[in-house]
Amino acid sequence: MSRRKLLVALSYVLFACVSVTRTVQSEEIKSVKIGIAAPLTGFSASNGKDEENAARLAFEEANAQGLIIGGAKIAFEIDGQDDAADPKTAVLVAQRFVDENVSGVIGHYNSGCSVAASSVYRRAGIPQISPTSSSPSYTAQGFETTFRTISNDDQMALLAANYSVEQLKAKRIAVIDDSTDYGTNLVTEYVKAIQKRGAQLVSWQYTTANSIDFRALLTTIKGLNPDLIFYVGQDIQAAGLAKQIRQLGIRARFMGEGGFTNEHFLQLAGQGAKGMLSWEYGLPRDRMPRAAELDAKLKARFGVGIVQFAPLAYDAAWAMINAMKASDSTDPKKYIKALRTNAFDGVTGTIAFTQTGDLKNASATLYEEQGGKWVALAVEKTTAK
Repeated sequence: MSRRKLLVALSYVLFACVSVTRTVQSEEIKSVKIGIAAPLTGFSASNGKDEENAARLAFEEANAQGLIIGGAKIAFEIDGQDDAADPKTAVLVAQRFVDENVSGVIGHYNSGCSVAASSVYRRAGIPQISPTSSSPSYTAQGFETTFRTISNDDQMALLAANYSVEQLKAKRIAVIDDSTDYGTNLVTEYVKAIQKRGAQLVSWQYTTANSIDFRALLTTIKGLNPDLIFYVGQDIQAAGLAKQIRQLGIRARFMGEGGFTNEHFLQLAGQGAKGMLSWEYGLPRDRMPRAAELDAKLKARFGVGIVQFAPLAYDAAWAMINAMKASDSTDPKKYIKALRTNAFDGVTGTIAFTQTGDLKNASATLYEEQGGKWVALAVEKTTAK
């Protein structure tokens, strides 16, 4: 072989090696760890698992798309942790995520847990998007790492109070909260609002997040003959409360807030749910864009469709994914800026955040139990302050 032919042959070999190297580099897979925190045991387990399933589904869908971010193919790796609806446990979970160097966190479910864990994420610079933590104190801290895809409790309290006094014509109102950060704050704002509208607060009773027997406090309330009982807490407790209200022959209307509008609640409450009213965050499912599609996907993947807050969790996950795509980075310090400026059409509507991390435009719906089903009575739009 002549020297010229040898050089040509070697150049072809070198070109082929370079091409193979480039191909391997372009197909490099970068693992990006994401934390999902929710109560997977205890009273809130059904809603916690609902949140985890939806967020996990979103990241699995992103993996299936073969996303290229920062020049590398991205593979999201999910670490789902049980915070047991306990703020102390939530802090431990948050520190675990920090130690694992996660790029973002979806959660927590309970406001008390989100507030407790948020300072851990802030110190580490890790974005936290809660689908369900509605306490104003969560974003009022001014942390650049806190976001949510749900409206806050101050807005919900005003809507519930206005309907209670203006539409139900309730003049004597008793309230019960579960002594959590979430329950106490919402009831406090509700009480302020009903009193401002001329209604009388006849009783303010407290329970705990683990209570199952409410007869003592309900007996006190019964003697005061209220027009309306307003309760904030978890769905399992509310089901027991609804049963005991009827068993004691209390005639007051029962209005709740806390994720009650699901089949699980109706099964637990039985006849106790008859005629109950419940305020819920977001639009009715039949008015949510793509909710039916999400329900079908969840059933196919996990065997269970939407329980309650899955659409909010799914949108929270895609908010994080879309911010990474927009910034072309999975580095929290880089994509967090895109979280505040990026907007997209999610399952629950347009997802866009204010500078405090609140949802810019949110909705709330009042439901009534009618014949074993929840029927939407009113839909109100809310705007973050």
